[in-house]
Order: sequence, then C-alpha cells, then structure tokens
Amino acid sequence: MTNIVNHWIGGKTAEGASGSYGPVTNPATGAVTTKVAFASVDEVDAAVAAAKDAYLTWGQSSLAQRTSILFSFRALLDAHRDEIAGLITAEHGKVHSDALGEVARGLEIVDLACGITVQVKGELSTQVATRVDVASIRQPLGVVAGITPFNFPAMVPMWMFPLAIACGNTFVLKPSEKDPSAAMKIAELLSEAGLPDGVFNVVHGDKVAVDRLLEHPDVKAVSFVGSTPIARYIHTTASANGKRVQALGGAKNHMLVLPDADLDAAADAAVSAAYGSAGERCMAISAVVAVGAVGDELVRKIRERAEKIKIGPGDDPASEMGPLITAAHRDKVASYVEGAAAEGCEVVLDGTGLTVDGHEDGHWIGISLLDRVPTTAKAYQDEIFGPVLCVLRAETYEEGLALINASPFGNGTAIFTRDGGAARRFQLEVEAGMVGVNVPIPVPVGYHSFGGWKDSLFGDHHIYGNDGTHFYTRGKVVTTRWPDPSDAPAGVDLGFPRNH
Repeated sequence: MTNIVNHWIGGKTAEGASGSYGPVTNPATGAVTTKVAFASVDEVDAAVAAAKDAYLTWGQSSLAQRTSILFSFRALLDAHRDEIAGLITAEHGKVHSDALGEVARGLEIVDLACGITVQVKGELSTQVATRVDVASIRQPLGVVAGITPFNFPAMVPMWMFPLAIACGNTFVLKPSEKDPSAAMKIAELLSEAGLPDGVFNVVHGDKVAVDRLLEHPDVKAVSFVGSTPIARYIHTTASANGKRVQALGGAKNHMLVLPDADLDAAADAAVSAAYGSAGERCMAISAVVAVGAVGDELVRKIRERAEKIKIGPGDDPASEMGPLITAAHRDKVASYVEGAAAEGCEVVLDGTGLTVDGHEDGHWIGISLLDRVPTTAKAYQDEIFGPVLCVLRAETYEEGLALINASPFGNGTAIFTRDGGAARRFQLEVEAGMVGVNVPIPVPVGYHSFGGWKDSLFGDHHIYGNDGTHFYTRGKVVTTRWPDPSDAPAGVDLGFPRNH
C-alpha cells in the first residue's frame, strides 16, 4: 500500500479530505513511493483558522516561553538531522552530504530565532518634550504563510517559520508537493518541543491551496521562494489582497574570473557551485565570465574536474551528485544542452545521455559544460536549474561587468581575482543582492539577510536576518506624557515630597 502524506493542522495529522492526491517519486529509481494529499479550500481555511485561534494566546506569550520552545526544537532538530536528511534524499534525490548541509543551514536560522530577544527589543527616547517619552516597539502580525520550493524542503521553510513564530506569529506552511515529508517531520518535532497546537500548520497541495492562502483575509503576510514567474504572481496577487509579501524568484548567477585569478581555485569553485546539488539551487553559478586570455585554460581545468564527478543515488556514500527531481525536469534541462550547438555554443561536455547501472529509470542527467556561449542562447537567458554551466568570454573587466548587469536577474554573483581594488569596484558596481569575492556561492550567514535584486526579488524585504525580523513584525510608536507626582490634586497624598 502506498504511503500517504497528510496535512498537519492544529497540532496533529489531518487526513486529506479533498480526494485529490499527487505522486511523490524517488528520483533515483523513478518509482512512486508516496502520495501526498492536496488540500481543498476548506482544508486551507481549517489550517488558517487553527493558526488564528492559536495566535490569541501565542501572540501574547512571553519571549522567554517562545525562545525556550525554540531551544528545545533546536536540540531535537540536531538529534534528528540524519533522519531528515534521509527523507530529503529519498524524495529530492540530492546526495546525503548535501541534505545534511541543508539541515545545518536551517539550524542556523533556528539559532538566530533563539536569540530573537535582541532583535525585537525596540527603542526609547526620554524627555523629547517636558515629561514626554517616545517608544518604538515591534509587534507580531498574526497568521503568516510560507510557500516553499522543492530544492530545499527543510532549509527554506526554516528560513521562515523560526523567526515568524519567535516574533509571536502563527504559521501555515505550504511546502512543495514533490518532497513533502521533511516538512511533516519538522511539524512533529515542533510539537514534541512543546509548541502549542495551531502555532505551526502544514497544508499540501497545488494552485488551489496557494491561491487560497494568497486571498485569505486572515493571512497577514506571505513568504515565497521559487521561480521568477511564480514569485511575480505571488507578489501581485497577495499584494492586491492587502498582504505583506517577500517573494524570492529565480537567478542566473555569474562568476567573473579576472586574468590575475588563481585558476585552480576558480575552477574548483565553478565546479562545486555549478554542479553541487545537481545545479538545483537558486544560488548556483550557471554562467562563468572569463576575462582576457584565461578562458581556454579555465575551461580545460573545469572540464578536468567535472569529468571526475561521481553521479549516482543520493543514498550511496560514493555519489557526489544525484538525479534531478522529476523526469519532466530532467527532459527540460536536457533540451537546453541538445539545442546549444545550433545556437552557437561550443559543447565541451554533454551529459544528456547518462544512465546509472541498476537505476535505469531514475531521473539522470550528467554534467554539461558549454563554452563561448552567446548571450542570445536560451541556455544563457533562462534559469536552467540543472547541472549545466555556461562559459562566456569578455575582453575587459568593464565588458564582463556590463554583461552581468544586463541580465534581468540579480540574485548572486562572484568575482575571482587577487586585486583588491578590482574586487572593491565589483562589489559596488555589480547589480546583484549578494556578492562573493573569491567565494562562489555568497549565501549570507543567518544574521545577515538573503535576497536578490531585479527579477530575483519581489517585495521590499529580504529573507531571514534583520529583514526577516522586520518582515514578521510591524512597528508601533507610543508617545507618553505623565504628570509629575508632585502635581497630584490637593488632598491626595502620594507620599511624594513637595519641596522642590
């Protein structure tokens, strides 16, 4: 009998009632291992109602209570990290080490949430006028929602809900229907840690569930990570319904390699950043811009390293890269490589014919490397979200910078150079939200915020860090004037001296 992943509403499992289900596949075998219940409008409403009811008490709970529960959750998450990583590998396909790394990065935001007291303490100005004080405080919003992608089924939700609930909100998560089990395990651990029923809820589903969250009058804010077209839709729709929105979209991250760079380090970085997690991450380097005469040597070094990558099932310790999430996505990624030569690209490595012995029905694709890619090629223009690296050539730093800044995406970027002056110019002049200097994937640590520019972000707030705290709270300013005790009406003795 096929396992069923149901919803989590009001502190317990809620069996799907819509009669609609989606398949969950093991990408390494192609076999459907689970089916996930898709929520109806009524089921989404039930989750929001549970969250709204829980907010009446959770929103008034003490910071000490909230952080104590989060500390307990952190300990449980740490103890179960290997189990969660196993769930990720089974449903997403990434190798176990990548899955463990994902959980570790999620833990980083839980750590931040455990110390939320510093972030929400407010400000006070005394004596702004005679006997007048002004205080700025931050309060929770109410019920907030998170809509998260398949590529990081544990980490991205943890970029959202720890800060949201630490700030006093209640949360409804709609994870990807392609790999839903990690979210359910997280819900169980939160409950075990003592989180009150209804503070954290999970509903699975498709556009029906998403649209209901975007329009529901009791949902005050929506966080999203995914593709640019959907991010734009989420932002437009939720904003039209009066909600606060942070919607992180897609990317085409560039790595600029200057002639003075350490080419071995640059090649190592390009391979790990382009092909790690099978390229299914919004911070993957998918375009290398080689400046001057270094291009041929850099491509040779990248090829040498890429050809050694061991591809196989994610639960095999020898595997360094796993399959793609679905067969349809595999075919889409392959189409960019298959059409590359006709668009003027030099195909250095073509991984579209890869199969893995014993797992012939898995969603496999090998490493692909395209050189001398024109900016008109679809492989350059689109976010491929797979193990395909494009190499472009530029004669000068200025030409390379202009190429990067012409991209409609502005998520992350990197420069490889020994020249501090060039690196300083680049970090100021490049149009992207996250910049690495000799760092290929510049994902900020938890206490700094993550987010891009241009078509990589819709909304004013980046995710986690200080921006995350501000997103999940709203400001209030209180101006206070109290009479001095010595001004008490005649005949009222407050025990206060009247000799001044």
